[in-house]
Amino acid sequence: MEKSTKNRLTERELILFSGNTLFEKIARSVCRAGTLPRKELYEAWEVARRVRRKYRGGRVVDLACGHGLLGHIMLLLDDSSPEAVAVDHNISKNAYRLSDSITETWPRIKRRIHYIEAPIRQIRIFPGDLVISIHACGLLTDTVIDMAVGAGARVAVLPCCHDIAPSDTGGLEGWIKGPLAVDVTRAGRLRSEGYTVITRMIPEDITPQNRLLMGHCGDQGQRANRQVGRKGLRGRMGAELNPNEEIYYESSSL
Repeated sequence: MEKSTKNRLTERELILFSGNTLFEKIARSVCRAGTLPRKELYEAWEVARRVRRKYRGGRVVDLACGHGLLGHIMLLLDDSSPEAVAVDHNISKNAYRLSDSITETWPRIKRRIHYIEAPIRQIRIFPGDLVISIHACGLLTDTVIDMAVGAGARVAVLPCCHDIAPSDTGGLEGWIKGPLAVDVTRAGRLRSEGYTVITRMIPEDITPQNRLLMGHCGDQGQRANRQVGRKGLRGRMGAELNPNEEIYYESSSL
């Protein structure tokens, strides 16, 4: 099954996600909503599980959220986050349809998801927040990073649409390609602000724009995880999520 397609998932694809893993349950909710491209499902899942391996708890702030799937998954992976705020300059009706489909399956998060239709700069960020963004185009990713750094909040971004001309490449484009130079410079910016930088990649068969950049101040990441507890996270689905373990879906069922 091609993961990178922009075709919408609909009820016709329910048969592809017949298993009992969390990913497949989320995928079925997405199919029932009939609003989301397949590519966005896999992007959100792969980003969320990597971020949650490092960062637990805190308000989740999804900037340039699109349909808002990422915020929903972040809450499903960690019940210790009190809420998720999904922000975009335009929130479509399809976003609410998607949310209704997911919260019908997981009513515990219904009142913990909040959509805000506004320019992302209008959102106030707090030190305990976890700021996330998938494919905020061009310099918008830099805005997300600036907002997180300004508050000393944890941040995780998956950049895309690198506009080289106005971007800071750190003078590295003589050694490496422009988009990579931009992202390396972003990582350097976080380090210069006292952040610990963590880099990961999501599978390239989902998107070639697959570099995940994460960062936190001091022991912020470890402290947040300790606050959740060392016994692991027990979601109300009944399965315990260990902060030190990967969260897998069953590829054989796809």
